[in-house]
Amino acid sequence: MPLKIPDKLPAIKILQEENIFVMNESRATHQDIRPLKIIILNLMPLKISTETDLLRLLSNSPLQIEIDFMKIKGHTPKNTPSEHMREFYREFDQLKEIKYDGMIITGAPVEQLPFEEVTYWDEMKQIMDWAEHHVTSSLYICWAAQAALFHYYGIPKYPLEKKMFGVFPHKNTHKQLPIFRGFDDIYQIPHSRHTEVREKDIKKINALEIISTSKEAGVSIVKAKNGRQLFITGHSEYSRHTLDSEYKRDKSKNLPIEIPLNYYPDNNPENTPVMSWKSTANLFFSNWLNYYVYQETPYNLDEIE
Repeated sequence: MPLKIPDKLPAIKILQEENIFVMNESRATHQDIRPLKIIILNLMPLKISTETDLLRLLSNSPLQIEIDFMKIKGHTPKNTPSEHMREFYREFDQLKEIKYDGMIITGAPVEQLPFEEVTYWDEMKQIMDWAEHHVTSSLYICWAAQAALFHYYGIPKYPLEKKMFGVFPHKNTHKQLPIFRGFDDIYQIPHSRHTEVREKDIKKINALEIISTSKEAGVSIVKAKNGRQLFITGHSEYSRHTLDSEYKRDKSKNLPIEIPLNYYPDNNPENTPVMSWKSTANLFFSNWLNYYVYQETPYNLDEIE
């Protein structure tokens, strides 16, 4: 798929080395086609790594996609060069008049705080309200999924006794849904979180459906019945070494962390991690783009309501 992304974005070189077709803005302007417009609110600390992970998955489609990156106003990331943020990211106030075919909001390292204590919670609420009338379909990942379920539907999150950390088997409860086309009966998704949402709370909301669960990890994917919102508690977008990096980072800081489950061969962190979720992640994102964005979005974006 031709991904239309800014000319100098660091992800371009990495993805081209992986034999993934990306198209810079200069070339894309010569194609007579309306690309899908996708906005990404990247709340993860390592912005460039997250950009690359998401773009890798969005590339697995025949559709041309134009990417914009949004940032939180007044928030200065500690782990991403300020020049990168200035060149590739814009604030909500600069984007709020634009309509988009799809939106992705990532996780964030704030999940152990009450939502109201997150410094950018008011802006998050504003963005989520805006998305209801400016975006055809939205993906909320990990903390963003919990935040959106709380904001839209009042569903609380709960602290876990220990971090949900590893790669876990899942099954879907609605096999006929387009999002699961091509999925195996059992599929793997990584999780890395200290909190959870619970099935009993979600089932009280008629507008929501739990469509994927895990015996070990609990609720995995929730869909709003109108199909315009998908809430994912795990991280199918993670690359092979993301959990490894998180584990070794926390170990180096003497934080309480266990070896991620179902990840290292022989449960040995010296071994190269096994990536057992790659095909699931590619299917999920390509199905979302095709069936929940492309097939549903109006050709004229101004018609989104």
